[in-house]
Amino acid sequence: MDTMAGDVASPLALFGAKLAGAIGGSVVSIAYLLPSGRREAAARFLTGAVTGLVFGGPAGLALAEHLDLAGRIGAAELALMGSAAVSLCAWWALGAGQRFTDGLFSVAALKRSVGR
Repeated sequence: MDTMAGDVASPLALFGAKLAGAIGGSVVSIAYLLPSGRREAAARFLTGAVTGLVFGGPAGLALAEHLDLAGRIGAAELALMGSAAVSLCAWWALGAGQRFTDGLFSVAALKRSVGR
């Protein structure tokens, strides 16, 4: 089996792969759960694109190690895979975090913690 571990990708190729993954993940996120309006669609798209570009590389490496793909796929594929995964999951992770903090800081939660 040929491995692509020795492949060296240019910085432009890696950026292009991360950009393609981030945009692809954002589009799938929007298509999977339709936004309530244009503003939410734009926010979701930009959130996915930015998080995919920023965290795509490390996420791709982590996924490759978890799926035992390290050393079998090239750097561009790692960047594409990580960016798409991060971009797809970003909106849901932010939503879960918001629900958690809303519950944590709600008036009812404060009353329960005080004991009233």
